Formats: sequence, structure tokens, C-alpha cells
Amino acid sequence: MFRHGRTWMFVVGVGALLGLAFAAVSTYDFTAHLDRQVHGLHCSFIPGASSADASSGCHTTLMSPYSSVLRTSIWGGLPISLPAMGLFGFLLFAAITLGVRDEARDTRATGALLLAALVPAIASGVMAYISLTDLDALCKVCAGIYASSAIVLIGAVGAFVGARRSGEGGHLAPRWVAAGVAAGLLGVGLPSLAYAGAAPDFERYVGACGELTEDTDPGVLVPLGAQGNAVPVIEILDPLCPACRGFERRFEVLEAAAKTRRSALLFPLDDECNWMVSDAIHPGACAISRAVLCADEDGDAGPVLAWAFANQTAIVDAERAQEGGASRMAQQAFPAIARCIDSPRAEARLNRSLRWAVDQRLPVRTPQVYVGGTRVCDEDTDLGMDFVVTRLVERGAPTPAPPRTASGPAPLELAPRGERRARASARARDPEPATDPDPDPDPDPDPETETETETETETETDPDPDPDPEADPDPDPGTGTGTGSETPNAPTNPPEAP
Repeated sequence: MFRHGRTWMFVVGVGALLGLAFAAVSTYDFTAHLDRQVHGLHCSFIPGASSADASSGCHTTLMSPYSSVLRTSIWGGLPISLPAMGLFGFLLFAAITLGVRDEARDTRATGALLLAALVPAIASGVMAYISLTDLDALCKVCAGIYASSAIVLIGAVGAFVGARRSGEGGHLAPRWVAAGVAAGLLGVGLPSLAYAGAAPDFERYVGACGELTEDTDPGVLVPLGAQGNAVPVIEILDPLCPACRGFERRFEVLEAAAKTRRSALLFPLDDECNWMVSDAIHPGACAISRAVLCADEDGDAGPVLAWAFANQTAIVDAERAQEGGASRMAQQAFPAIARCIDSPRAEARLNRSLRWAVDQRLPVRTPQVYVGGTRVCDEDTDLGMDFVVTRLVERGAPTPAPPRTASGPAPLELAPRGERRARASARARDPEPATDPDPDPDPDPDPETETETETETETETDPDPDPDPEADPDPDPGTGTGTGSETPNAPTNPPEAP
């Protein structure tokens, strides 16, 4: 069976050709998103056939942080399917060459082929494990690459065993083996270098999608994770939004996440409590949002939010089957906050969250992300998230205090906190006189204006509780690669309170 060397070369060639086709389809789908727009994906066991929606395993895998490398240096990163194309192309070339030259019984040549075949086989095993255990998704195109790698490995093992049994040994000159290895490295390295050099530069889009008008915590934000002196990140999310769950998974493995202080504004796309949507896009989202707020009052909202992300489908189905089903599920899962979930206090706090979103003129969609008060464009919340968030975090990182010198006074930041507060209070009570030699005071100041000015000086803030209703709202978020939930043309003003 193992003596037919050319037969095994044919098996290797077929597997390599299939792998090349699947890898090419995956690379094409990836590069199509480099224009930061939404595109369909090919998701089929037949290369290039069929398409997939945003809920498919192919979409989940493509948008995951495992689909590419160097994501903080290149927008979207370098797709791992691109070097896979080069490797499968090399294996196809090697199989044809060894078969035509009748070198299939050479142990040295087939041994080198076997080593090359192990690379895609090992990589496929690792990626299959990640897909099933971490991503919980099956990508048909990826499965085609895994199967192709297995076929190549079977053919290479058969060829090597057959060569060993033939007893002819290795007579291929070492220089040809070295030349083959060099060709394989070039086939993998050159396309990757060319891609990295030709990748578009999206630096101009970083921070170009607006800012919050107020970056202070109004008491409606829910802390996520450790809170420290780091760059603030505000996530506008719906606990039953699949895109929000995907964003959380990608953000957790982001290197820059360790330099941030994260908070969430709950924005359920459910007409039970949100007057800005006309129907329940995610039924039960209002009840689960109240559960998260109750858990936050109890000390930690993280477990409730993680539970909601993990059981999104079951919660939505329970609410659709019977009104109040989502609330009952949350009460059963977290008995400690059961009485709080449907309480007027939780409803009032959720309503304040929605009103704050109106005051900020936020678009009616989830997820939205603000790093240091600067919005991450919707097109950059999946493939481009590592690239954009890393740069926004670097911009918003606090500047180190200047070193203390022997001749100069200590900077204000080094003074004790109590002393700083005393100095600020003294300046607020007894402001220094103006140094303008020709002042022009208002002979008849408005008492209300003067009172407002004194209040602003004492609190050192400049709130704007009543934005101009005639001001233009935020521009339409567009149709980028962001896959969040959105309701177009929804009202932005809350109803009159009874």
C-alpha cells in the first residue's frame, strides 16, 4: 500500500489544493473589510459558495482576535489565512515536483515534506480547539482548512513510510532540500510582508467620530472590573445584545484593556422601558438591565452581566414565551437581588441612564465605546478595535508628573490631598484681584448670572443640563463593520413625566 509513492503525492496535492482554495476565500473575506464597511462572508464546505450573516460561526471567527496577528500595528491585523495560502501553495508545488521527478521514494525528500505538512496540521488543531472551546462557533471555511491539513498530513505520512520501506534511502542532494525549505519560507514570508506594507493607514479615523459632552460619572454608570487611575472607558451596551457580548470578549483579551477603567451605561433596546425604540429588539433587556443595576448597588454587577451574556438566547425566548419571563429567570439565578429587580428604585435608575443618553445625544444603537471621552467609530468596534483603542488609550494616558528638583518648589500634585483642597477652597472664597489696568466691570450685573458663576467656581465644573434642542443631532453612525443593534429614526426626547 505504501509503495505507491506517486499516489501519496497525489493525495498531498489534492489536500494542498483544497487548503489553498479555502485559505484564499478566507483571506478575500478578510481583506474585503479593509474599507471599514459591511460585507457578506462565504461560509460553506464548498470554497466560495454560500454566504453568511452576522450570527454565523464564520462571522464570529473572522471578527475574533484569533483571526489575525499584529492587530495593534495594522488595522485589522495580518490575517493568518494569508501565510496559510503560501504554505499550502508550497506543499502543492512540492507534491507536483516530487511526483514528476520520481522522488517519492526518497526518504530525505519525503521527510522534508512531512515536516512541512506538520505545520498546517498543528495550526489547524490549535485553531479548532480555540473555535470549539473559546469562541463556541464552527466556521465552515475554517473546517475546510482543517480537513485539508489532515489530508495533506495523511499523504505526507504515507509517502514517508513508503520511502522508508522501499529501502532506497535519501539520495536527493541536500542543496535541493535547502532550496525547498527556502522556497517555503519565501512563499509564506513575502506575501505577509507585501500585505503589511500595502495595508491602508487608518490613523486619520482615530477619534474622528465625536466626543461626549460630559465625561464625568453622573451616577448612572456601572463599574466593570478593577477601578483605578487609568484611562476611562464607557461602554454603551444592552445585556442581551449579541454584538455587545462579542465586543466584551474581544476587549477582554486586548492588551490595552489593562490600562483602562471601564464603566457601562445600560441602554436596553426594549420598548418596555426605552421610549427611543418602537418595538422590543431584545425582549427582556429592560428586566436584565435592572438586574445589573441592582447587582451594582449590591457591590458587583459583573456576575449578572456575564450570566446575561452567556444565556442571551434562553432569556429572550423566555420573555417571548411569557411576559416577565426574563425577570423570573434573573430572580431565580440571583435570589439576593430578586426583590430589587422590578422595584421602582431600579426602574428610576434605569430611566436616569436613558435620559443621560439623551442628554449626550447618543445614537440609538449598541454597542458604543468611548475611550477618554472620545468615541470609537462603529466601523472600528470589531476588526479595527485593537488598532483604534490602543491609540486612544495612549492619547488619554495621564502625563507623568515632572521630577522634583532641589532648586524648585514641589509641584502641586505632590502636595497632600488635604492641603490641595484647602488651597482650592481658599481660591474659591477669596479670588485674586484682576491685574487688568483698565477693567470694564458690569455696573449692573444680573444676580442670577452671578450666582451661577460662583457655583461654577466652587465646583470647578461646567455642566450643561439643558442642551440646545435645535442643535443638530449626532450624524448617522453609518454602515461600517460594526455589527451592533440599531434602531433608525427613533425619537431622542423622553416623554413627559406624569
